[in-house]
Amino acid sequence: MNPLQDTLNLFGKLSFPKVWNVAKTISSYYVSRLLKKPFHWGLPYSVSIEPTTACNLRCPECPSGLRAFSRPTGVLEKDFYQKTIDELSNHLIYLILYFQGEPYLHPHFFDLVSYASQKNIYTATSTNAHYLHEKNAQKTLDSGLDRLIISIDGTTQETYEQYRIGGNLEKVLLGTETLLNLRKKGNYQKPYTIFQFLVVKPNEHQIEEVKRLAKNLGVDKVAFKTAQIYDYENGSRLMPSNSKYSRYALQSNGKYAIKNPLLNQCWRMWQGCVITWDGKIVPCCFDKDATHQLGNLQEKTLREIWQSEAYQNFRQKLLISRKEIDICQNCTEGTKVWA
Repeated sequence: MNPLQDTLNLFGKLSFPKVWNVAKTISSYYVSRLLKKPFHWGLPYSVSIEPTTACNLRCPECPSGLRAFSRPTGVLEKDFYQKTIDELSNHLIYLILYFQGEPYLHPHFFDLVSYASQKNIYTATSTNAHYLHEKNAQKTLDSGLDRLIISIDGTTQETYEQYRIGGNLEKVLLGTETLLNLRKKGNYQKPYTIFQFLVVKPNEHQIEEVKRLAKNLGVDKVAFKTAQIYDYENGSRLMPSNSKYSRYALQSNGKYAIKNPLLNQCWRMWQGCVITWDGKIVPCCFDKDATHQLGNLQEKTLREIWQSEAYQNFRQKLLISRKEIDICQNCTEGTKVWA
C-alpha cells in the first residue's frame, strides 16, 4: 500500500459536517493564538481511546511497562466505547485505539475497530506485535483497521530486548510477515503498515538495517521516533549519540535540556484529546498518568467537557506560559523522521 492510497483512504472518511468542523477548529486555533485567549467553535476531529493499560512487555521509560501508574488500571468497556463513538461519529475523522498498554490484549479489540470503521472513522493502533499470529492477523484485516504501527526497536534480538524488555523479535517479524502475506493474498487495501523505530543508544547503529528489513518484508513505511526520557537532565544510557534522534541537547552547564523551545501554543489542545479506559479526558498523550483530568465521559458529554471552564483554563495557561505545565516540559512536536 503506498502513501497516496492511505491519503485517499483518509479523505474518503470526510463528510461536509466533518470538514466544517475542521474549518471551525483551525480558525479557533489561529484566533486564539492571535488574541492570546482561548476560543473553540468546533469539536475534536482526532481522538485517542485507551483499550487497556495492560502490557506484556516492561519497557524502561513506559508507565505501563514499569507497572508504575498512579491512576487506576483496567480495560475499556465495550458498551461505554460504543456510546462514545456514537457521540463522536459526526465530527470524528481519526481514531487512535491506543494510549498506554498493548491494544491486542483487549478481549474485544477487533470489535472496537470494526464499530468505528462502520461509522466511517479512520482507525489506527500501535502494537508490539507479539499477538499477530495468523488468526489475529486475519481478524486485523477483516476489522477494517486503516493503519497499523508496529514497534520494532532493534533488528537483532540482543539489541531489541535492551529496550523491549521481555520481548521476542522473532514473534514481531513473523507476525508482520503473516499480516502482510495475508493482506496481499486476500487483496486487502489496508491497513497501511508502519515500522516505528524508537531510536536509543543501544539500537541507533541499526537505523539503516531496519530500513532494509522493512523493505524486504513489504512494510509500507518506517518511522524513527525520539525517546521520551523522564530524568534527562543528567543524561541517560538511552540517549543516542546522533543528536538528530534525540529530544535533548547538552548545555554549557553540563546538563541536558529539551530542544523544543516550548512556544506558547499547541495545536493538540484544539484538534484532539485522549480518553482513558475509564472515561477520563486528558489533554494529550504526554499526560500518561492522567494528572490533568479535564472531565469524565461517564458523567458529561464530550461537547460539555470540550467547552468547559476547566478545558478553556488549560488552553489559556499554555497560551500564556506553556513552560509552567509539567506535561509540556518533556514534549516535542514533530519528533518522527520518515524514511
